[in-house]
Formats: sequence, structure tokens, C-alpha cells
Amino acid sequence: MAKNRNDAMEKIVALCKRRGFIFPNSEIYGGLASSYDYGPLGVEIKNNIKRLWWKYFVQDREDMTGIDGNIILSPRVWEASGHVANFTDPLVECKKCHQRFRPDKLENAAKCPDCGGEFTAEKRFSGLFKTVIGPVEEEGQVVYLRPETAQAIFADYKNVLNSSNKKIPFGIGQIGKAFRNEITTGNFTFRTFEFEQMEIEYFINPTADWNKIFEEWLDYIYGFMDVIGLERKKMHNHEIAKEDLAFYSKRTIDLEYQFPFGQDELWAIAYRTDHDLGLHQKYSGQNLEYFDDKTNKKYLPHVIEPTFGLDRTILALIGEAYREEELPDGETRVVLKFKPNVAPYKIAVFPLLKNKPELVAAARRLYEDLKKDFLVFWDDRGNIGKRYRYQDEIGTPYCVTVDFDSLENNSVTVRYRDSMRQERINIDGLKDYLHKKIEL
Repeated sequence: MAKNRNDAMEKIVALCKRRGFIFPNSEIYGGLASSYDYGPLGVEIKNNIKRLWWKYFVQDREDMTGIDGNIILSPRVWEASGHVANFTDPLVECKKCHQRFRPDKLENAAKCPDCGGEFTAEKRFSGLFKTVIGPVEEEGQVVYLRPETAQAIFADYKNVLNSSNKKIPFGIGQIGKAFRNEITTGNFTFRTFEFEQMEIEYFINPTADWNKIFEEWLDYIYGFMDVIGLERKKMHNHEIAKEDLAFYSKRTIDLEYQFPFGQDELWAIAYRTDHDLGLHQKYSGQNLEYFDDKTNKKYLPHVIEPTFGLDRTILALIGEAYREEELPDGETRVVLKFKPNVAPYKIAVFPLLKNKPELVAAARRLYEDLKKDFLVFWDDRGNIGKRYRYQDEIGTPYCVTVDFDSLENNSVTVRYRDSMRQERINIDGLKDYLHKKIEL
């Protein structure tokens, strides 16, 4: 089983590089460990997921709004949140090869899994990345790259409340980069130093039935799986035991997904009580209480936090979509069966033959028209079979071919990625037909 998982991940990593989804960072200089860049196709998927997430969780709900907070915040934010003092992990280092590990992640805590060497005594390791503001490093102010997006929401909570006329319960959503100096990285883009989060802080009355609201949000989160095309049966709710909860949480569920390499955390939901706002009120000296004009009472809101790893979501989607299928002619095709709303290109347009000017001209006219509504790929390379195989590998749901019959009867051949079935569609109705299929 482990070998099959490794084989699947190796194929996915190779495909991602070969077809321009994800590249190793700084590869021409030997690369940077656990760092990746999103290529031309990867960035389109990333933008699609962010757009779908924002619409589903922010724009479609009257009780939600959004912000885009800064990566570098006042260091006082991280002192108040407890990250400066508490955002640390235990660390051991191999005396022989000098690799570093978290002891709780080792199967055999006595020997290095890489070389068999002995470990040093356990030390504490900060997960915060530091940098300095100011032209002279020695005289500058030490600041941190944010390890999570949540604290920017808490710091801006009062401004959002005052400027948006929102009433509790309401939430603030945000998408952005976060940085963690991880000891243990790996499994491609699953755990990296730099990553992107999609996160919500949902503010509630402390007397409200928080567990009911928690469960409602959990159910709503599962609905997003349907939107982007992840299978619900592959998600497992891992209820974190009380003794293992983070210091800020009263209840946490890690939503663990069956990745090609095994089951691990994809998303999460936590009940943070008033921990964060209480600390920020204390450290800043600012009153962060909410005045309820229905009861004429003030209170410090409690918070429920749904959080989503964007990079992990993309990895899950690629793993979910990847197929190797045996064809009737004995060949094997590799295909990414993304939902159309996630796929980087929605449509590919071909002239049947690239050396026939009349076909190329008609296909280009169609391409330019469809491009007004969709992200469309123009392809006139090689034979039609090779074009289909390429579009299968990058996940394009529909291929449209202009042939000699198109010049006579104003119709084109539409080929469906998943079934490979072909159908003739009149060009006049093609755009409406594709809109219904693609669900933009």
C-alpha cells in the first residue's frame, strides 16, 4: 500500500511539473526545500478556488464580509496572541547528518530515520519567521511574518464592525499568505514554509448555543466540497481530544482528507471563545466590546473559526482528479477529471488541420468569440489525437474542433473529456450550451 501511495505521488508531482501546474522553487539554483511556485495552469486553479471560496463563504452570505490584512503586523499583535511565547515545537537534531525532527513525529525516537545516528537532547524551536523594519538592521524593529491570517482579522474587528454596520452574529473572511518555520515538511505542497490560507472568524454572542452554530458551520463547510468536486466519503472528522487542544480552543475538529499519500488534515474548525479578543483588548488597552442594541448590554464576542489550507485543497483536487485509463486500442491515457469550474482551461479550440487556411481562420474566429466568456486554449499542434491527450492531461473539460463540415453547416464537434464522447453542436448555440455545462 505504501509503495502504491508513493507511486501515485511521484506521478502527480511529475505531471504537475511537466504540464505547468507546480514547479520546484528556484530550481535553476538547486531549489529551496519545501518551496514551490505555481505555474501557468496551477495559478489558474488557485484563482478558481479562491474565487469559488469567496463567493460561497463571503459573498453568498448576508452575515459575512471580508478583509485583506497585511502580512507584517505590529509585533505587539503576536505578543498578545501568545505566538511569541508559545508558538514553538520540540526539536531534536541528528548528531551525524544534522537533520532536525519533531520527536512526536518519529516512529523510533532513538535513531535518525535518515542515517541511524543518535539525537541531541530535545530543544524548543520557534515557528516564527523574523525580519527587521528599518534601513539599518542593528537599529531596526524586529517584526514577524504572520504564521496565520486570523490575527489580522481580530486586530481589524472593531474597524470592520464600525464601518460595515454588521450585527452579531457575523463573520469576517480573508485569503492570504502565512509563513511557518516548520521543522518537518514534505509530501509535495502539503506542508511548506510559505502557504496560503482561506480563513473565517465568526463572531457570536457568548450566551448563544455555540455548539449548534459550530455544527451548522461544519455542515456548511462540507457543502464547499460539493462546489469544488471533492468526495465527502474521503473526509474524516477528527475530534481533537481535550488534552490535545490548542491553548486558544475549546473545541476543534480537524477535517482530514484521504490524500494519495494517506489521510491528513485538509481543513479545520475551532471554537476560540473570547481568547483572542480578550488578549488584544488587554494588550492594546482598547475596548473591543460589542454593544447589543436589542438588549442594551455589552459583551466581548466569542469566535468560531473555519479555516482552509488553499495549497492543500489544490493538492487534494489534483489527487482526486488524477486518473490512468486503459483505452480500447490498448493505450493508457492520463486525465485530470476536474469539475469544470475548477479546471484551468474550460475549452480548447482546434482547427482539424493547421495547413488549411480556411479552417484556421474559422477556428480563430470561434476562439476569439469564446474567449470573451471563458478561458480558452488554442491548439493546432500535431494530430488531433495528440491534442486530445494533452488536453486530457491538463484537465480541459471540452474540446471544440472546426472541420470542413463546419464551413458548410455552421456546426462543430464537441468532445467531452470524461467520456471521450463527441457531439455536433451548432455554432450559434455553442456559447449558451457551454455556459450550462461549465457552471461558471
